[in-house]
Amino acid sequence: MNTQQIGFIGGGNMASSLIGGLVSNGYPADHITVSDLDTVKLAYLSETFGVNNTQDSQELARNVDVLVLAVKPQHMQSVVESVKEAVQKKKPVLVSIAAGIRVEALGRWVGGEMPIVRCMPNTPALVKTGATGLYANEQVSENQKDHVESLLRAVGVTVWVNTESELDVVTALSGSGPAYFFMVMEALEMAAIDAGLDQKTAQLLTQETALGAAKMALASSETAGVLRQRVTSPGGTTERAIDVMNERGLPDVFHEAVLAARDRSIELSDELGGN
Repeated sequence: MNTQQIGFIGGGNMASSLIGGLVSNGYPADHITVSDLDTVKLAYLSETFGVNNTQDSQELARNVDVLVLAVKPQHMQSVVESVKEAVQKKKPVLVSIAAGIRVEALGRWVGGEMPIVRCMPNTPALVKTGATGLYANEQVSENQKDHVESLLRAVGVTVWVNTESELDVVTALSGSGPAYFFMVMEALEMAAIDAGLDQKTAQLLTQETALGAAKMALASSETAGVLRQRVTSPGGTTERAIDVMNERGLPDVFHEAVLAARDRSIELSDELGGN
């Protein structure tokens, strides 16, 4: 096992999820250090996972091989600039899990010529079923890419993209995607309740149906379209429901929604990295 020193600046939910995944997969807790101004968060992470903690981000940056930037996007510039000197001396690979901060901005804030990986994880990472898109700049070595990938695989699947602009699509699909599925689940529950089921039954059946469909898709090599056709018998109930969805333009709604989220991701990157 590669046991490089990993540092986290920021001890919020996503950092906690990554740390928990690493430790549960056998990564030595004493090779993980977290920095945060919130002493309650630090105490929780140390007590729960046995990791080291500090309130000194500069000291942390001087002693790690991988530095995970797990702070809110609006705080990223000040945090990166505060550890610039330490980072330039140690040269760890920087891993940003903040939405909307481009590699160019991170490199500019840290002084340039640094290996940087930008990641777009999603909230199911909190329950170890995340989907993360990753993009690396030219300074990142293959060994560093492998190590970063193993870090993110601790909470789900990972996919490398070849261009940074693809992360805007990843953000629109898997980053925002859980909300889309929650909205569909909410709509199905309400429809079932209106049709006569009680709330508890409608909720349980909706959740298990969503889980079962996802598992079937993961277990199959077929596309979602083929799987849909297989459970849609001619003249049956499913076909009638699908016909209504197509007539109301549901596929077009999802298409427009993903493009709108992608465009907003681009706008946010322009806003957050403009300084």
